[in-house]
Amino acid sequence: MFGRAAFVLLSVVALAAPVRQTLHVVPLIRDGEVLVSFKLDDALNDDMRAAIHSGLTVKLVYTIDLRRTASVWFDRTIASAVVAATVRYDTLARRYHLSRTVDGRIDWAETTDREETAWNALTSDFARLSLFRGVSLEPNAEYYVRVRAHATPRNVTFIWPWLGDDAVGLAKFTFLR
Repeated sequence: MFGRAAFVLLSVVALAAPVRQTLHVVPLIRDGEVLVSFKLDDALNDDMRAAIHSGLTVKLVYTIDLRRTASVWFDRTIASAVVAATVRYDTLARRYHLSRTVDGRIDWAETTDREETAWNALTSDFARLSLFRGVSLEPNAEYYVRVRAHATPRNVTFIWPWLGDDAVGLAKFTFLR
């Protein structure tokens, strides 16, 4: 009896959970430095468009971890970085104010009147970011880059007792010297 109740409960939770988006991650090793490119494959939906056009600031926060695989113990985090992309729509001027920060420092900012450009700034304008300068990598070791993304404001249809990520992606590589 308990097994059926647990199965029904887990089925309801699985159906009520939000759909995960796909996050593509591509690491590139150049001169001992790890460059990271990533892209969130998600189309602009009506809820997100309404939030942006209401003048609300919409932010996607990406947490990028460079990790080394371990065969015996937990994987070790070598370095972490946080990249945040923000869009705020000015309802009077009908323009989008875009910005990106890397570890709390402003990386770039611009203004546009194109919705497609604003959405790309949130989801796909992340190519060859130099996030892990000065990190020494061990030759012939296996590493991976994990990118976790979450959006604010959160639009959750099911209340979880903890906050999770909206999308997670990773890519493995071997550092050859």
